[in-house]
Amino acid sequence: MIRLAIAEDHQSLIDGIQLLLEYEDDISIVGTANDGEALLKIVEKKRPNVVLTDIRMPKLDGIEATKRIKKTNPEIKVLSFSMFDQTDAIQQMLDAGATGYILKNSSLNEVLNAIRTVAKGETYFDANINTNILSSENKTKTKGLLTKRQIEILELIALGKTSREIADELFIGVHTVDTHRKNMVRILGLQGKGELMRYALEKKYKF
Repeated sequence: MIRLAIAEDHQSLIDGIQLLLEYEDDISIVGTANDGEALLKIVEKKRPNVVLTDIRMPKLDGIEATKRIKKTNPEIKVLSFSMFDQTDAIQQMLDAGATGYILKNSSLNEVLNAIRTVAKGETYFDANINTNILSSENKTKTKGLLTKRQIEILELIALGKTSREIADELFIGVHTVDTHRKNMVRILGLQGKGELMRYALEKKYKF
């Protein structure tokens, strides 16, 4: 069970996420907060294993809150949820200890996917974020094994399937497939779609 805490200064957005997660059997929202100080109190009392937090919040911003959470509870995974896609904001959250970064203009289903991904100890970046801006230290930290879903997608890429065909076969959205493609490029240290295809073909007979 994923024990999730949400920190966001817009209550309507929190309400929307709560509605999305209401019928998810593997996620339980243990607390919500509208500022960073309230978030720290929830973390102390409820011990979530994933925190979804905005960056700009009253009293204590998401960057400082993340630093304090990771200092006292390093096992908690922090997923940044922000409207800012600037290099500085992303880098500061990663330096603070966040393991994922998703933009607020993402679909709620994308948010759900991101929560589940970081809960498993994997990194997750919004498809619209240019991960080339990460420092070399953060790039090293975020490299790792592909998820089961990403391996499935890689197998289909090796068969020459388009994003639409992959989405239809796996019953997921095209945007989700494209997000996985971009994350795989980052995780594998590749340069783009062309290299991902070559990698998929090289691994085709090793799956």
